[in-house]
Amino acid sequence: MSGVVVHLPRGSGGADGGEPGGDAVTLRLGPGQVARFGRGSATTPVELRLADAAISRLAGEIRATDDHWQLTNHSTTHSYLVENPEGAGEYLRVSPRRVGAPVPFEFSRVVLPTRGELAVSFQVFAPDHVYLDPDAMGAPWGSRTVTAYSLDESATYFLVLVALCEPRLRDQSRVAVPTTPQIVERLRGHVTGGTLTARAISSHIDYLSEEKLRIGVLDAQEPGKGDRRNGKREEIVGLALRFGLVREEHLALLPSLAGGGGRERQRPR
Repeated sequence: MSGVVVHLPRGSGGADGGEPGGDAVTLRLGPGQVARFGRGSATTPVELRLADAAISRLAGEIRATDDHWQLTNHSTTHSYLVENPEGAGEYLRVSPRRVGAPVPFEFSRVVLPTRGELAVSFQVFAPDHVYLDPDAMGAPWGSRTVTAYSLDESATYFLVLVALCEPRLRDQSRVAVPTTPQIVERLRGHVTGGTLTARAISSHIDYLSEEKLRIGVLDAQEPGKGDRRNGKREEIVGLALRFGLVREEHLALLPSLAGGGGRERQRPR
């Protein structure tokens, strides 16, 4: 992946008149492109509108590079937090007036301070972290091989991928790919994945499809969002299993089936 994806979930951009509002916004930035965020105005246009009186008209900007992204804080009084939802509480504090602070996380949540109870935040999916082939670690850089699909098995998106593949790993027949509510329920007992919402699951599936596995679902399918999303899931699971990106040993990442309300499923063969 080159560039970044910036996602503002519906209702996460602050409150107008005391009520949370605003549609979801997704921006794709190529290397060198910039997205500005803040309250905005007729004379101060922003690509990401955050409706809260404590946020400046032009609060900051995101700049994509080839292998990471940078955050500029235009506020003269407030620091911004960049959290790593995949980690163990890691975060960066970007001080007021800081220009071009590099962010190392592959998946980040940018949080801005407000005077209300609702947090104002948005998500940034960074350029794909590239890993060397472990069998070529001693080779000169010019002849080194990188992995075709760079997946972090400790990341939440990989947990979602395993949950998508689980039914076919447990039974090699052509069973249906799990729906979003089914994945939410399956991960409910997980230490870090148990708090995922349906919207978050859908974001991770889009990230897997468009950035990690680079799958393009044909528009020739029947019109309808559900059909397109089902086709995308089928493509994700098919590719992950064909290339061995998800294997039976990865099922250990999921919550125990024995603790899932007495549910029983066929054990891996």
